[in-house]
Amino acid sequence: MKQRGKIISLLLSLLLLFQITIPVSVSALEDGKEQKKQEATTSQPMEVDARSALLIEPSTGKVIYEKNPDEKFAPASVTKVMTMLLTMEAIDNGDLKLDDKIVCSAKVKSMGGSSMILDEGEVRSVEDILKGIAVASGNDAAVAMAEHLGGTEEAFVEMMNKRAQELGMKNTTFKNCTGLPIEGHLSTARDIATMSLELLKHPNILKYSSIYMETISEGRKTPIELVNHNKLVRFYEGCDGLKTGYTEEAKYCISATAKRNDVRMLAVVMGSPTYKIRNAEASKLMNYGFARFESKKIVGKDEEVETIPLNKKGDKFFIAKSVEEFNLTVEKNSQNEISKKIVLDMDKKHYKEGDVVGECEYYLGDTLIGKVQLYTDREIKQSHFFRNLKDNISNIFE
Repeated sequence: MKQRGKIISLLLSLLLLFQITIPVSVSALEDGKEQKKQEATTSQPMEVDARSALLIEPSTGKVIYEKNPDEKFAPASVTKVMTMLLTMEAIDNGDLKLDDKIVCSAKVKSMGGSSMILDEGEVRSVEDILKGIAVASGNDAAVAMAEHLGGTEEAFVEMMNKRAQELGMKNTTFKNCTGLPIEGHLSTARDIATMSLELLKHPNILKYSSIYMETISEGRKTPIELVNHNKLVRFYEGCDGLKTGYTEEAKYCISATAKRNDVRMLAVVMGSPTYKIRNAEASKLMNYGFARFESKKIVGKDEEVETIPLNKKGDKFFIAKSVEEFNLTVEKNSQNEISKKIVLDMDKKHYKEGDVVGECEYYLGDTLIGKVQLYTDREIKQSHFFRNLKDNISNIFE
């Protein structure tokens, strides 16, 4: 048994040399107060005047309300969430720049419905076209972007469907990049929420989807006047996106998001009878979410996260501190069991005070909800680890 203990000590020291994973249970959200643990619920607290609807808290993906979330309907211009997602991914990947130029084709000029009124041969920046999609819901702008990224709209639609499959959007089929009526162009509230959540991972899109009015005049005799179809960005506190839609078949749809007091909500409404009802129902859903959830600080910037021993006795150690603050959106008046896992990547010979040494991962159940980088509060030399390892090897043969 003594021999086994020494071997285990040796293995632990080896782990310290390369990577340390320390799972820790933490329950700090309610300052240690005993409160009744509430189960997650998707009960229906209200009626929503729409064919389908979904309310989600984006940081954890918790579904707060749902109505026919997997029933297929025409999504109308909410389709452009995917058009914007592929655009933002190309920008953030470095494959596309905001000041790149797009030349508008005859097909772009011919597009009906909502429009930027682009002319054939007109040259506009990627940023101008992105504004045309996000603000004015321009079908011409969507096709211009599709042709620029995919070569043709048809090729871009293949990209849209491929990305939908990658995201697990099992009940969505795109036939165009605009949402204009065409047989078989269908989606669901859940799938729209899925691509909307993915789009929110590119927060710069909110700079555009939150614009209420914009004028584009460069290079034009007649300026382009853009007015956001999503009136909630003006009239609902905190609303900064994402996309509305309407066709006779789809009726009034929206993927709406708003942020208040560091809490974000995402509401999807499909098939409301009027735009006023659609806006009211989206507002009602988000109001319900904001009333139930709040933001809690899990760890502060420069806060001590864990004390890491450097030898068997534990008299040599360093303190891992958080590089940044991490907040979590939680249900009000609930006790939330959060677990954390410290992962240290010790592959250098020498660490100076302030050097990043790993990260802390935070979990809600089995779901990773966030992570923060960790830095050391003091100088660390790898000789500490070698000395610890040498001591353990010597002990084995005593």
